[in-house]
Amino acid sequence: MTELKDVLAGESFLLFDGAMGTMLQRRGLAAGELPEKLCFSDPEGITAIHRAYVEAGSQVVTTNTFGANSRKLEDAAEVEKAFAAAVNCARESGAQYVAADIGPLGDLIFPMGDLEFSAAYELFAEQARAIAKTDADLVIVETMADVLEMAAAVLAVKDECSLPVFATMTFTASGRTFLGTAPRDAALALAALGVDALGVNCSAGPADLQSVVSEMLEVAPCPVIVQANAGLPEVVNGETTYTLAPEDYAKAVLPMIEAGATIVGGCCGTDPDYIGAVAELLRDRAVAPRLVAREESLEQARAVADEGGRDAEIIEMILDAEGDRGAIKEAFAEEFDE
Repeated sequence: MTELKDVLAGESFLLFDGAMGTMLQRRGLAAGELPEKLCFSDPEGITAIHRAYVEAGSQVVTTNTFGANSRKLEDAAEVEKAFAAAVNCARESGAQYVAADIGPLGDLIFPMGDLEFSAAYELFAEQARAIAKTDADLVIVETMADVLEMAAAVLAVKDECSLPVFATMTFTASGRTFLGTAPRDAALALAALGVDALGVNCSAGPADLQSVVSEMLEVAPCPVIVQANAGLPEVVNGETTYTLAPEDYAKAVLPMIEAGATIVGGCCGTDPDYIGAVAELLRDRAVAPRLVAREESLEQARAVADEGGRDAEIIEMILDAEGDRGAIKEAFAEEFDE
């Protein structure tokens, strides 16, 4: 049995699951249908998906709560009940660990959008309070393109529950996020916020993420996560498909594992076959030695803060608070509320 404390210390691998959406679409999820509702209407089906990943080798399954915030759920379900149902579905699979999943809100934060930072924080805090009432083992905040939105989520989770926080950003073909954040800067900001593990999910296939992960490994004082897509999507007969084979996915992930990534899984297009291939890859493999001291990471963050620009400003606000989350929230609210 893999101990989470060893994973957080960077001494053991941890294998996540693959895509939930891909599996639900195969089971007939209609376009526009809220996946989270299936935790109420078809809990056995959701548990069956989780169990398939466990049987393939997943040590962690991720709850079906990617969009379980009150902004997206509206009147379809209460946030607290959505997380309770989803965690129960995941726990019934027999997984060693359950990761409570938080995805993006779907709106940009002011001044790039109409959503105020404080409002974003409160939406995430509501989710975090719901998670705290479950028996989830950790929280994963994933698929974020905006480091500020990620900061709102991380701060909210740390304020409202005591579980380890994993955080993954998504990047475009340019190697930066949709808002232009470099992998190095994202990793430095997340490390300064005190996340327990950080990395990348979605974005592209594993071969296309190697430079992104390399940048993160150079500055991250915590374990680094890789959850890539099954290659780039293609539209065949009107349906989105992914053509990278499970064995090729695992081979493309290998260089990042050899470079020091220790938490691995899959995102869009991946299924239990992909996780099985990665599980085989990790079998009897030792973790590659990698050490980035937290103070070294903070020094690099201070250097970035002097470079100017939005990301530098965000990092500077985090560093100026010297670990005081209340001060960080106050600074962000003053700058990013209308």
